[in-house]
Amino acid sequence: MIRNVIGSVVALVGAAAAVVSPFRAWYEGRLGRHYRIQDLFEGITDTGAAVMGSILLPFLFAAVVALVGVVLRSRLAVAFAGVVVLGFTVLWMVRQGQAAGGLTVGGEGSGVQTGVAIAGAGGLLLLLGAALMSGRRARPRTDRTAPYPPPGSDHPDTWPPTQEPGPAAQTSPWPEREADPYVGPDSRDDQETRSYPTQGEGPDRRHPPNA
Repeated sequence: MIRNVIGSVVALVGAAAAVVSPFRAWYEGRLGRHYRIQDLFEGITDTGAAVMGSILLPFLFAAVVALVGVVLRSRLAVAFAGVVVLGFTVLWMVRQGQAAGGLTVGGEGSGVQTGVAIAGAGGLLLLLGAALMSGRRARPRTDRTAPYPPPGSDHPDTWPPTQEPGPAAQTSPWPEREADPYVGPDSRDDQETRSYPTQGEGPDRRHPPNA
């Protein structure tokens, strides 16, 4: 947590320095925003540049990327922003050295001036901020379904799982009578369902026995 805070502050300072540097003098009193982007690839000229067509544009892009990286705690995004700032600064130094026959650092508005130093410092601060940040911590993955426990003393190997008999599954104290497989007229079921005369009843008088 503390590393992220310190790294974010350093990265934001570096991004601010990169944006401010084009408004300072870069070489012999010429501001950085007066250099066109194409001059960095084709060679330095005396032609002026619009604000959004100057070296300020890639520095603004790097600042936005750094800001997004700080919000998302992305070390890669902050480091990428630092590489962009340093890359364009070094590219300008190479082209300016070719155009002037060499780079000199002098006083009283001659040679390389403070704007280049501020841009270089901003790129280094962005890289330092990315190194100080700890980044986002990955959350541990938890499986929703627990695996089948291995057989043991605590988890006996019973598959398919058995269920303890509840109150509804209690057996009757009297054993159930097995069905008679024979279904003929003299079957046991037929005998049990046949009516018998109760005690005290005599033979049917409507049909007297034969003499």
